[in-house]
Amino acid sequence: MGRLTGGDPSLLRRINSAVVLHALRAATVSPDGPEPGEGTGPGPAAGPLTDLTADRAPGCATLTDLTRVTGLSRPTVEGVVEGLAAEGLVVEVPAEEGGVRRQGRPARRFRFRAEAGHLLGIEIGAHRVAALLSDLDGRPLGSAVREVSEKASADERLERIRTAVADLLRRAGVARYSLRAVGVGSPGIVEADGTVHLCTALPGWTGLRLGERLRRSFRCPVLVENDANTAAVAEHWKGAAVGSDDVVFVLAGLSPGAGSLIGGRLHRGFGGAAGEIGALHLLGREATPEEVLSTTGEPLNPLDEDQVARVLALADAGDTHARAAVDRFVRRLVHDVAALVLALDPEVVVVGGWATGLDGVLGPLRDELARYCLRPPQVTQSLLGEAAVVTGALRLALDHVEKELFAVESTVTARRPVR
Repeated sequence: MGRLTGGDPSLLRRINSAVVLHALRAATVSPDGPEPGEGTGPGPAAGPLTDLTADRAPGCATLTDLTRVTGLSRPTVEGVVEGLAAEGLVVEVPAEEGGVRRQGRPARRFRFRAEAGHLLGIEIGAHRVAALLSDLDGRPLGSAVREVSEKASADERLERIRTAVADLLRRAGVARYSLRAVGVGSPGIVEADGTVHLCTALPGWTGLRLGERLRRSFRCPVLVENDANTAAVAEHWKGAAVGSDDVVFVLAGLSPGAGSLIGGRLHRGFGGAAGEIGALHLLGREATPEEVLSTTGEPLNPLDEDQVARVLALADAGDTHARAAVDRFVRRLVHDVAALVLALDPEVVVVGGWATGLDGVLGPLRDELARYCLRPPQVTQSLLGEAAVVTGALRLALDHVEKELFAVESTVTARRPVR
């Protein structure tokens, strides 16, 4: 579905199609599917399918149901449903055998075919890549995780992603051509076309046309986003920020990053660099992030997890130098987050990344934000943990499909995909 304009002769038909499909999808979400409000997007409004006829089975809707819910005429609904069935998005459900026989012809029942296509979320990290597969309702169908060296070249990392995706699709029995959209969460400043403008975390990543490279492996739109942004989207969808439209997610590490939702929409900034709080030390003569957690004066390698883990273990054991280093790290993180909170005034700050495992991070963060901010936000730990980025990447793909199928206005994460 392209952009709707007043001069489009098919405008009314397309809006009716979106309204009916949205209502059918709402009727067919099962109890073990997305939570209420998940996966529905800001598309055309459709009321709940309540007080249904006796002929309606769970997960189905009759033409009478759809007429009542959408407010459209029965002939219009019938024509739209037939068109959607021809597209493979709707299927008629046969009458159940062995049921009570009623006089007259039974009402025709229909359901949304969530299995008509599939979505894929991909996480790209320094030490691992992950993929998450779902149907068109966002129900997970399988996942894959592969370890990768922080020193791996761009080509090696991309090949690791391809093998992980191929294995996931094979195990799930899903054909590659059924993918309707792919979302990707990657470190770095990501431009609208999927090019990584700047990334210090991964070798060969700066300047990489990531969206274009991944597009070669798929026959559908590929949407590339910064990893902290995708994690913010995930926490808003299924995590610690459900129900909050002004959210900051902090991906806490040696060089922290942040993603933000303002008024329920992802905020990227003009060039995709919003939330790069790890660069705040450049405003003064403070130590670099790599020096903050060092116990020797020599900068740590931010990608060397063993090196960082040794400092944290020494701090837990009571080592004075290590404890001081951790305290410096926590103070820096607090100041970085406070700067973002003062600028955006979020309702919720969600903290994720490996630093959430440190004792004394959330407490000092709450105390200092209360000290610095006129309206301190709620501070909470990520509920999704390591799954936040890949879950948010899947949501990018789901948003894209919802925009095409249901929405007249743009969705939360709307962005031009790489085709």
